[in-house]
Amino acid sequence: MMKFLPKLFLIALLAFPATILINCKGPLVAAQDATEDEEAVDDVIAEDEDDEAEVEDDETTELTEEKDEEEEDVTSGEAKASPNADTTILFVKGEDFPANNIVKFLAGFTNKGSEDFVVESLDASFRYPQDYQFYIQNFTALQLNTVVQPLRQATFEYSFIPAEPMGGRPFGLVINLNYKDNSGNVFQDAVFNQTVTITEREDGLDGETIFMYVFLSGLGLLVAVGLHQLLESRKRRRPAPKVEMGTSSHNDVDMSWIPQETLNQIMQSRRGEIPAFL
Repeated sequence: MMKFLPKLFLIALLAFPATILINCKGPLVAAQDATEDEEAVDDVIAEDEDDEAEVEDDETTELTEEKDEEEEDVTSGEAKASPNADTTILFVKGEDFPANNIVKFLAGFTNKGSEDFVVESLDASFRYPQDYQFYIQNFTALQLNTVVQPLRQATFEYSFIPAEPMGGRPFGLVINLNYKDNSGNVFQDAVFNQTVTITEREDGLDGETIFMYVFLSGLGLLVAVGLHQLLESRKRRRPAPKVEMGTSSHNDVDMSWIPQETLNQIMQSRRGEIPAFL
């Protein structure tokens, strides 16, 4: 009996840790399952929060866009045209815009409504083609203050002069007609809103043309002077023609070029020869 006690004790020592591990295995698995369930719940909660955040972001973006549009409408302050009015435009000399020259047009207004309209002013301006908010040349507004009754028409004349440095370039031309009704509602109709090209004047004389004319005139004068000097030099080089006087008369001979001493000697020699000849 005493011999089996150590063996039993050894077996008990080996079986006790195994029993503890078996008993502890269930709680560990349960703990792992609980952890996985918690993680799944956390994932679902996180997804729900993300969806809610996306919905909130979308709503915030829509509200921001609406607010931006309202702010743009408020800040721009641009009045629209009335549905009870029509406008037309006619350029007197066609859609030709020469620089530093008068451009005239006629703006027509038609009242189609049942109440009066008061046409207050007519204005025009040149603007940058890529950004119509940037003004290049702003013209003075024409104050009209004209009452147009229902089913009546009115025509207004306006003229402006494009600046000379703008020649040869495209600009945005904006012509606005401002009016209001009896209730005080203000309207604005863009009678003309297009990009036009300012043409350069061809009838005037610019600095380059004047310089060219002066240069050509000076060159022609130099050529004329050179030809005159050439002809004069050729005339001087020609020898004088020889004229034979003949021997019929000694009175026709010019003796003034002979020195007086030589003439005296000739006369004396002639006087000495006459007696010897006789």
